[in-house]
Amino acid sequence: MATKPQLARKKTGAVRSGRRGEETSWSGRFSEPVSERVKRYTASVPFDRRLALHDIRGSLAHARMLRATGLIGASDLRAIERGFAVITEEIRGGKFKWTIEAEDVHMNIERRLTALVGEPGKRLHTARSRNDQVATDVRLWLRDQIDDILELARALQRSLLDAAERNAATLMPGFTHLQVAQPVTFGHHLMAYFEMFERDRARLGECRARVNVLPLGAAALAGTSFPIDRDRVARELGFDALCANSLDAVSDRDFAIEFCAAASLVMVHVSRLCEELVLWMNPRFGFIALPDRFCTGSSIMPQKKNPDVPELARGKTGRVIGDLVALLTLMKSQPLAYNKDNQEDKEPLFDAVDTVRETLAILAELVPGIRVDAEAMKRAAREGYATATDLADYLVKKGLAFRDAHEVVARTVRHAEGLGRDLAQLTLTELRRFSDAIEADVFKALSLEGSVAARKHAGGTAPAQVRAAIRRGRRALKS
Repeated sequence: MATKPQLARKKTGAVRSGRRGEETSWSGRFSEPVSERVKRYTASVPFDRRLALHDIRGSLAHARMLRATGLIGASDLRAIERGFAVITEEIRGGKFKWTIEAEDVHMNIERRLTALVGEPGKRLHTARSRNDQVATDVRLWLRDQIDDILELARALQRSLLDAAERNAATLMPGFTHLQVAQPVTFGHHLMAYFEMFERDRARLGECRARVNVLPLGAAALAGTSFPIDRDRVARELGFDALCANSLDAVSDRDFAIEFCAAASLVMVHVSRLCEELVLWMNPRFGFIALPDRFCTGSSIMPQKKNPDVPELARGKTGRVIGDLVALLTLMKSQPLAYNKDNQEDKEPLFDAVDTVRETLAILAELVPGIRVDAEAMKRAAREGYATATDLADYLVKKGLAFRDAHEVVARTVRHAEGLGRDLAQLTLTELRRFSDAIEADVFKALSLEGSVAARKHAGGTAPAQVRAAIRRGRRALKS
């Protein structure tokens, strides 16, 4: 009876296709070679080559498992490891010769391995398929990318915390409907973005857990008849669990879609921040100035200083959302199990990762350079009767029902508007015309400082609460 290593050693050399000298892993089935146009159309190596080092990592774990289960010999494993060491250096050094004749990253590497070590290279593919191989590669790659993105998000959050701390008591108008609503502090405003990115980090962490599941062992779709040890491979590669169903393992792209959904939300939050940076930099606001190194000028208007980085980040948000829609559309009608359609999963995923990484990195550098015009913010906070709600709250504390207080203040605002004055500029006598509950202490409530200081509950805009939120934020980034 043949031993396990001997079973794997039976001659299974590549079959030649109709064209002299051309070899593929499957061409024995066909009576004519693939056309050159089809080769170009179906080749994925121009973009999936970025998976190369992860492909090697997965292949080494697979090879060691094959040796541990007796499916290849010790000399085979040594040869495979030796070959992969050479290929790794070639790839890192930019010397690896990629070809579309080999279709994809997997076959390019396998062909080079076989050229280097001979028969052991041909045995490597025992008990696996390119279907579970690519699913493993993408998960390994995406797991690393998520880890990097999480660190970039932390860096941006630290920048926001530092800026918020510097501006914990800097007064500015808060807006609803882009109209002046109530006074807040700039630090409180920035902390709103900190919280958005904190939720983004949580979502990415949850996504990572679902990425970190091993498909290898599912083979083409039905598993394998060889006595493999999937748990061993999972341990070596750092996967938390195994894909539980072989059909699902090779056809699932939920993890890529989920990442792009989380990435889209990151970019939506980026876009909202960038929209405000663009608005605040406009002279009609004049709240902030951005460093020159993040801006560009005009070819015709010498005075221009354009906030190109925030504008472009705002634009790239649509790109990442498009990547999400592309993946959702790609998967919506696919029957089980693997289909060639899934080759189209990588470019949107790669693009989303690249865009989020670069955007977070540049914003983390931009935020510390924001120069705040505190006086301009304070002047703007005095516009639009921002303390009207404070006057209503004051009257409620004096015993009026809120709806009655609301009516009193509405009439007071209308009167002040007719005079072209702020509520705080009205005299006590003028204010008492609208309610005799108003007393001299009303002016504390009508001041900007009094308004924000009164919001001293958890989550409020009082400077003390902003500083408390910053402390909580710093603790969260360390966890």
